[in-house]
Amino acid sequence: MIKLIIKDISPLGFPWQTQDPFLFCAYHRDEYPMGNSAMGLNDEELRGRNIGQDFTTKDGWRMYHGSTIPGFPYHPHRGFETITINKEGVVDHSDSLGASGRFMAGDVQWMTAGKGIQHSEMFPLVDENKGNPLEIFQVWLNLPKASKMVDPHFKMLWNEDIPVINHKDEANKTTTVEIIAGKINTINALDPTPDSWAANPNNSVGVYTVKMEAGAQWTLPKTSSEANRSVFFYKGSTIKIEGQTIAANHFIELEAGENIALQNGNTEAYFLILEGNPIGETVAQHGPFVMNTQQEIREAMSDYGKTQFGGWPWGEKEVVHSREKGRFASHSNGKEEIKNS
Repeated sequence: MIKLIIKDISPLGFPWQTQDPFLFCAYHRDEYPMGNSAMGLNDEELRGRNIGQDFTTKDGWRMYHGSTIPGFPYHPHRGFETITINKEGVVDHSDSLGASGRFMAGDVQWMTAGKGIQHSEMFPLVDENKGNPLEIFQVWLNLPKASKMVDPHFKMLWNEDIPVINHKDEANKTTTVEIIAGKINTINALDPTPDSWAANPNNSVGVYTVKMEAGAQWTLPKTSSEANRSVFFYKGSTIKIEGQTIAANHFIELEAGENIALQNGNTEAYFLILEGNPIGETVAQHGPFVMNTQQEIREAMSDYGKTQFGGWPWGEKEVVHSREKGRFASHSNGKEEIKNS
């Protein structure tokens, strides 16, 4: 029996379509202008926007749920994990455990919501003299039933620690692969959060960002034949897979149990790859809660109403850290990580 290497090709929308064990993936590219003294936007720049629900690109950027500073003010999660991949810009994290952080280009934040957490992700416009472009991926990775009520956990994967492969093909063209989760050949990613579906290598979870030089060739190595493999071709011109030419801005579902040869077109190409064995359980979702049954969703909503998942210790809904702060993570157990900006 001949395996179908390319299983599906479809245009990228917003958010991007995902496969089990992933639940959600959104790509954000915003060309924010220079910030004001409060690291936000002035009234005239906000005029005409649907503040609090601004997802329409106007002037090259969106406010999302922010009021004067773009981003996502505090909100709850239960039953899954968030992975925020920062390619450009500044993201400020705060949560109901009392943890906080700032991460920048190349950094990744991995958070297990488990039995319940509130967090905010804000995009402070720290530069008052020039634009503040932002490029991030927001990925939701499901948790199996056995792990949905684990304690929440927050972890940073810092840019300088994330393994990177620079592959040179026969024509000396370079493909750069950042290994956020999983394994490429003999190179392993950093450990994810301890209760993650990705923590068990038998689940074959992979999260990779890929940049290919114009004309470069690279082979995506095979993984578990049980895995779902999604390739998001979000920037470039064309890519050739198994002799088929595919234009940019497409989702490509590939056979995971085969080595896949990629040949790039005539401009730089950028991809996000998500793969992993499916959890294979019923998914019940209501907004930021992802469980297995509707009864569990009702319980999550009730628990949040009663406990606020520990409350919000920060006072403000839209928490940003001081302009002078560099990259850092302050954990609920007292651990501090300070990185060079």
